[in-house]
Amino acid sequence: MKLVRRTALGAAFGLMLCGGAWAAGPAPVAVVMTTDAGVVELELYPAKAPVTTANFLRYVDEGRYAGAQFYRVVRAGTDPNPNAPIQVIQGGIDSDAHRGQMLAPIAHETTGQTGISHTDGVISMARDGPGTATSEFFITLGDNASLDQGGKRNPDGAGYAAFGRVTKGMDVVRVIQAMPSDAPTPEPIVRGQILEKPVQILSVKRK
Repeated sequence: MKLVRRTALGAAFGLMLCGGAWAAGPAPVAVVMTTDAGVVELELYPAKAPVTTANFLRYVDEGRYAGAQFYRVVRAGTDPNPNAPIQVIQGGIDSDAHRGQMLAPIAHETTGQTGISHTDGVISMARDGPGTATSEFFITLGDNASLDQGGKRNPDGAGYAAFGRVTKGMDVVRVIQAMPSDAPTPEPIVRGQILEKPVQILSVKRK
């Protein structure tokens, strides 16, 4: 099963040789996401996932996440894929209601390229086919190796583009995941996963 948009649906860093001396790559970027369910703090990794991180930060810096929501949750009991189960909360901006805020899709950075596996608290981009990610993102709960490159969650085997992790506020993520989620949807694949009352993302800012 793919993660879909509503309308469809402290890591180590590489070093580079510079002027004969070893210099660290770009430092992690701290981001604070304030929701009406609480605050989630994130650390993003531009040295490992430069394309994906730059895309997310552009949405942040240009205020493009205005009106964003967490609206979808996947957990035991709402996941119809027993062969590659996942646990996530998904958010972003609706491509119809916020079309002027959407940026062009970005190139897909696999977990094989970045080395960022979908472990507990990782933030990653939702997509349809590889190279279609825009604003939609999700946060994982627990080990979700099936979302990595070579995992069974997506038939193309390319996995999803992880680019950071939660540093504070996993209690908020767990609260969101446990919220009632049986809102009507035309997509049977996500039936039971749409929050009855979406969680509003009030702001997303660099710390």
